[in-house]
Amino acid sequence: MQHRPKHKFEFYGEGLPGIDLGELQGRLIVIEGPDGIGRSTQIGMLKSWLESNGHAVLDTGLTRSELAGMGIEQAKEGHTLGPIALALFYATDLADRLENEMIPALRAGFIVLTDRYIYSLIARAIVRGAEPEWIKSVYGLALKPDAIFYLRANVNHLIPRVLRSPAGFDYWESGMDLHLGDDRFDSFVEYQTRMLAVFDSMAEQYGFNVIDATRSIDLMYKDLQRRIGRLLRGI
Repeated sequence: MQHRPKHKFEFYGEGLPGIDLGELQGRLIVIEGPDGIGRSTQIGMLKSWLESNGHAVLDTGLTRSELAGMGIEQAKEGHTLGPIALALFYATDLADRLENEMIPALRAGFIVLTDRYIYSLIARAIVRGAEPEWIKSVYGLALKPDAIFYLRANVNHLIPRVLRSPAGFDYWESGMDLHLGDDRFDSFVEYQTRMLAVFDSMAEQYGFNVIDATRSIDLMYKDLQRRIGRLLRGI
């Protein structure tokens, strides 16, 4: 495995108990962005590129924990979760993945690529009426990443992408639980507009690296390659 400059991890808040942050030798890289923007495509391409350059890579994302992932998906299918229960369910999912997947991988020197992280979860909760400082404290258990790449596009750019996808307008990603419009399309537009506003307000606080996601897949990928390459070289 190629040498990476040593650095120190921190938690956003109190973090998880019993973790020696000095043991963590890998890198934590977050890809954030709205529904349909192409996060999973970029992560797949980046993983292949990193592995071809000798890096061990773990890719993960929301609702993938063995403890809570299936429960979240089942509860969402029933459309019965309230906003507080949803936020705490996702926090459980994150804590489980941190303790049992991400931190062990970082301890072993892996690059961890995560499809969304606490920022989507915080934004979703705030849009659903959560008190911002409270929800940020809930996710104080999270590690601060080495880099957060936010794939940003306006709502008008998102609509055709979602229309082309097999899944179409997702119930939750359209904010249907909030009754924002007469149909799923109108609700999607209003919900994603609110989500983008919250993300924009978080960008400076959390140090987002904003990627122009109105460009082609290849141009976004080359931009991400360049920036991640610089990160790994310690530039």
